[in-house]
Amino acid sequence: MTTLRLEELRQHSDVVRSKHGEAITVRFVEPRDAKALQDYFRGLSTRSRHDRFFGAISQLPPGLLERYIHVGEADQFSVVATMEIDGRETIVGEARYAFDDETSSFEFGLSIDDRWHGRGIGAAILKNLECRAAAFGAGRLFGETLRTNDAMIALAGKSGYAFTPSPGDWKLVRFAKDISLAPQGIPCASWKLAKAA
Repeated sequence: MTTLRLEELRQHSDVVRSKHGEAITVRFVEPRDAKALQDYFRGLSTRSRHDRFFGAISQLPPGLLERYIHVGEADQFSVVATMEIDGRETIVGEARYAFDDETSSFEFGLSIDDRWHGRGIGAAILKNLECRAAAFGAGRLFGETLRTNDAMIALAGKSGYAFTPSPGDWKLVRFAKDISLAPQGIPCASWKLAKAA
């Protein structure tokens, strides 16, 4: 798959709500986001970066940053969750996912800015990812995390994901959810566009 055009990216933006009712825009990453995305990852705590990438990094390596900002290549997609803070669009979370055509599954990883933990932003992004994956035709959404990542394990558990050992790595746990049914209460732009086609 080639990189999607900006007008194609922008029609898949959604507004979700935190548990306090704050508006959060979930949209595909664009090339203009490179600096803001790098600043976001640099601003995460050491533990949050370790939990997200399963290792010690201080920022996105250049090659990975390039893959983040070129959405759709190799059926891999990146989204950011942004809020208006002091009149500026600010990244408060991100997710990256990939589609596996052979298994009709979406694999994903996500992170939330440490300053915004506990506000329901992760749950809102996860619901949005479920809708995006279902619109793409996926029957299952799954991720893997370190067994020590209590926040992600709690989020997945509350969101109805089942846990299994990760194949090949005892330090990780896999969580998965069947999303073959129509998404409930999360009419994302991707779902509307897929149903209109």
